[in-house]
Amino acid sequence: MSVWALGLNHTTAPLDLRGRFAFALDQIAPTLQSLRSSFASGRHPQVEAAIISTCNRTEIYCASEQAALDHTFGWLAQSGGVAPALLRSHAYTLQDDEAARHAFRVASGLDSMVLGEAQILGQMKDAVRAAETAGALGSTLNQLFQRSFAVAKEVRTATEIGAHSISMAAAAVRLAGQLFEDLHQTRVLFVGAGEMIDLAATHFAAKEPRSIAIANRTLERGEKLASRFGAEAMRLADLPARLAEFDIIVSCTASTLPIIGLGAVERALKARKHRPMFMVDLAVPRDIEPEVKALEDIYLYTVDDLAQVVQQGQANRQAAVAQAEVIIDAGVQSFMHWLGQRGTVPLIQQLNAQADEWRAAEMARARKLLARGESVDAVLEAMSRGLTQKMMHGAMAELHAGDAASREQTAQAISRLFLRKER
Repeated sequence: MSVWALGLNHTTAPLDLRGRFAFALDQIAPTLQSLRSSFASGRHPQVEAAIISTCNRTEIYCASEQAALDHTFGWLAQSGGVAPALLRSHAYTLQDDEAARHAFRVASGLDSMVLGEAQILGQMKDAVRAAETAGALGSTLNQLFQRSFAVAKEVRTATEIGAHSISMAAAAVRLAGQLFEDLHQTRVLFVGAGEMIDLAATHFAAKEPRSIAIANRTLERGEKLASRFGAEAMRLADLPARLAEFDIIVSCTASTLPIIGLGAVERALKARKHRPMFMVDLAVPRDIEPEVKALEDIYLYTVDDLAQVVQQGQANRQAAVAQAEVIIDAGVQSFMHWLGQRGTVPLIQQLNAQADEWRAAEMARARKLLARGESVDAVLEAMSRGLTQKMMHGAMAELHAGDAASREQTAQAISRLFLRKER
């Protein structure tokens, strides 16, 4: 059995390229179906698969009897509509122990833009549930991910990897504080109502801004989030007309196209008489057109722009990283041992089937003897003798076959299998 992974993340690919391969959670099932169907006509009909897609990464994990990295790579390039050469220059491919190590590091927050952040673990669990619901998760990938969750839990319990970490939301608040002297006087708009916006709203609300509004495509979901912060809920359709009211805009939706365009921002600036606007686009693909960044009085930050801020304080956690790597190494060795044992499963199944066949034959013979009136002791004696003869026949035949060297090897193997002393 082989496990392989490929993907691109914030360290290997620019934001706009990552956006080509971003999958919303409700897109995972049909995407997995497309991927697995692409294998059906080839040499890999039974392929397990899972997709992890966040603002910082898109990764595909697969398992099958034989690795098919090139095929998976070609499928991903085609799904994103990019040339394979371009994707290859920004992607990474991993197999077996390296794929397991990567999954464990991702789950533990060691591969995140924010070292030690915990959000990725929940995102991985969501991805695994989506793969399981889609029927794409088999025993091998299930083991890989369940072990990655266990390793992540141990890393967070036994080390201080998450101590003093600066989240993307906290970084946004810090940058906003550098632009506006008093955040109490600002009006803040959040676009979207997902987990990232929830986190960002929590951080900004702690600064007690003058007002908070939540704009969302589904008003009911926006109202639910707004009620937690004493905020106003508004429809996404009303956003262009009301954009000028806000000093700070934080956006993170699952839209495949920008929802805040250059024209709308230009009109908002004019209405504000060019008072500055602080904008944070946490979405991948982008929610805010990149041209907006060139406007005067606009301070636009993307997830990649926030990288420098969140890197502060990383040195303080390097000792924890070293401890985490030791835990991950042990987890990788354990998984690879389990994966190696999976190779003997077909043989074990065959042995069990053969033993059941022998047992059924001897049971049928014993019943016939009992029906003819044979004594129970005689029947049990015959059944036990028949079973042992069937079990020993192959070994005895091999001891008498072949040359001296092969007989010696057979003798050693039989000694190990049949002459072990019980401890």
